[in-house]
This record gives sequence, C-alpha cells and structure tokens, in this order.
Amino acid sequence: MMVKTQRRLHQASVFVMALLAIELLDELVFGVREAAWPLIRDDLGLTYAQVGVLLSIPGLIAGFIEPFLGILGDVWKRWVIILGGGLCFAAALLLTGVSRDFGLLMVSFILLYPASGAFVSLSQAALMDSDPARHEQNMARWALAGSLGVVAGPLLLGAAVGLGGGWREVVFLLAALALALVLVARRFPFPNGHETGAARASFLQGARDALRALRRREVIRWLVLLQFSDLMLDVLLGYLALYFVDVVGASEIEAGAAVAVWTGVGLVGDLLLIPLLERVSGVAYLRISAALELALFPAFLLVENPALKLAALALMGFFNAGWYAILQGRLYSSMPGQSGSVMAVGTVFGLVESLIPLGIGLLAEQVGLGAAMWVLLLGPLALLLGLPRR
Repeated sequence: MMVKTQRRLHQASVFVMALLAIELLDELVFGVREAAWPLIRDDLGLTYAQVGVLLSIPGLIAGFIEPFLGILGDVWKRWVIILGGGLCFAAALLLTGVSRDFGLLMVSFILLYPASGAFVSLSQAALMDSDPARHEQNMARWALAGSLGVVAGPLLLGAAVGLGGGWREVVFLLAALALALVLVARRFPFPNGHETGAARASFLQGARDALRALRRREVIRWLVLLQFSDLMLDVLLGYLALYFVDVVGASEIEAGAAVAVWTGVGLVGDLLLIPLLERVSGVAYLRISAALELALFPAFLLVENPALKLAALALMGFFNAGWYAILQGRLYSSMPGQSGSVMAVGTVFGLVESLIPLGIGLLAEQVGLGAAMWVLLLGPLALLLGLPRR
C-alpha cells in the first residue's frame, strides 16, 4: 500500500513538472521573440504598423478558435487536443524560422497562437484540476515557470548572437524542444472532470455553461482585470526592446539587456510570491502593487538618465509579479469544474485586447512610440478601480 501511494505521488509530481515545462517552453518562445523584435524588424524590413499587426491579428483570429478548443477540453478527450496543439506549435515555430517576409511570418503566427492555446492553456487547466483548492498557489508556480522561460529567452538569443548565430537558429532549437515535450506529454492521460467520474457533457451543454458564466458579475470582474493588467505585462514587453532602441537610443544588445532586467526581477518577484500567498491575501497584494506601478511607470517614461530608467524598469518588473497568477487563479475559482471553459471565456473576452498592440503600433506611427506608451498606464489604474474592497 505504501509503495502504491508513493508511486502515485511520484507520478503526480512528474505530471505537474511536465505541465510546468510546457509553460516554460511557451514563455521561452515568447521571451526570445520579444527580445528579437529589433532583429526581426531589420531582417524582414517591418514597419511599426506591421509589428502591431503581427502582435494583434493572430491573437484576434485565435480568439475565434480557442473557445471551441477550451470547451472541447472540458467535454471531450483533452489529451488529443493538447498533443495535437503541441505538434502544431512546433510546426509554427519551424515556419517562423524559415520566414523571409511579412506574409509568411504572419501565417506562422496565425498557426502559433491557437496552437499555444491548445498545448499550453489546456495544460494550465489540467494543473488547476490537479488541486482545485489551491488555484492561486498553483498559478504562482505556473507563473514562476513562465518567468524562467521569459528570462532565459533573451539570454539564449544573446548567446546565439554572440556566437555568430541569429534569431532563426534559436527558433529552430525551440521547435525541437516542443517536439520533445510532446513525446513526454503523451505518457499522461490529461483527464478532465467528465472523464473522472461525472457524466460526459455535450459540446452544446459545455457552450451553454460557458455563456452562463459570462453573465456572472464575479467572472466578468476577473476577466476585465486580466485584460487591463496585460497592458503592463505582455503588451509592455512586446514593445520594450523597440522602445529602448528607437526612443532611448540604445543598441540592440542594450535593448536585450533591458528586457533581461525586466524579466529577471520579475522572476525574483514570482519566486517570492509563492510563500507570500500563503500569508497574504492576493487581492490586498494586487492593490498595493498597482498603486506602486501607477507611480513607477510615468517615472520610467519621463526620466532620461539610462541608469535611472533601468532602475525604474526593474522596480516595475518586480512589483507587477503575480498580477496574472492571482487574477487567473481567482477566475478559475469563480468557475469551479469548468477549467477548459476558463480558456474559452478568457479568449472571447480578450478579443478586444488582441487589438491593443495594433492600436499602439498605429498610434506610434503618428505620434511616436514614446508618446504611445502612455496608454499602458490604464493597466494599474483599472486594477485600483476594479479590485474588490474586501
């Protein structure tokens, strides 16, 4: 009996580690891409508007695909969707690596975004189902794995450039890692709630349940705050390297270092968040950190001294650690038994958010990137206004 229990605990631990590895890879891809934007822009001759299109339109298209994947993840064979998504994820990276113009790069991104939804987002749902009583804490571990990937991405790119390579070689390496993870993940069943005792629901019933969730005020609150919080997370990171090159006047290597500073202190923040959430309310932490970000971000934009600008950036990266983990954990807790549908409603609600990078790119074409960055201040402001008072 003791041996069987230990074996189950070992299998559960390996399963969780595999899920966290999938998130690490996804954010490694993201970290490489964000740090490589100046290189990609120069290699393919892209404009700000084209960068904005690449950051927006694939997400918008994925917004019409991922809800179906999320609901299927609740009512059908989740493992089929996850493994199929992993294979498409690797194929999209290969396409990115061979892209020679804007068109093929756009095609690769259009494939990459929903593939990430199937491969990564449903893996997150599986992690949430592994311990429904500890959503915030497990999301903090998920965020830590993602931060490791985001930090390692610019470092990996910098090492490749230093050795005489480029961003394409790094993307090919990531495609190989994705295929390796698919082979590891095929060992696990990835059960959903309907495969572990409950009656199997139909797709239509799953869709009705997801739509009903969208009528609940608590669910709407966390969805709205997630979208606004991303302004100071992925949206800011998406333009950070370009901001340092085009506005601050830094070199591409220095811009990569700035991204590394941002992600590195974010990693420290995510690491400290895990024990912090055992003692402090996640909502209370969010309120304090949002107030700090509301003061730090204008200082970051206005200060001209490069050292002071990096210091402000580091503090921003530290204090917004945990925003996604806490908000997403609260969203899962507000929709018990619907972990796949969390992906569905989040994607539907995020359709407008997917246009924000495009809007910033178009605005930057007219008024300059430095002025367009002020839009991101809406992120911490929304958290201060929208978080519950209790």
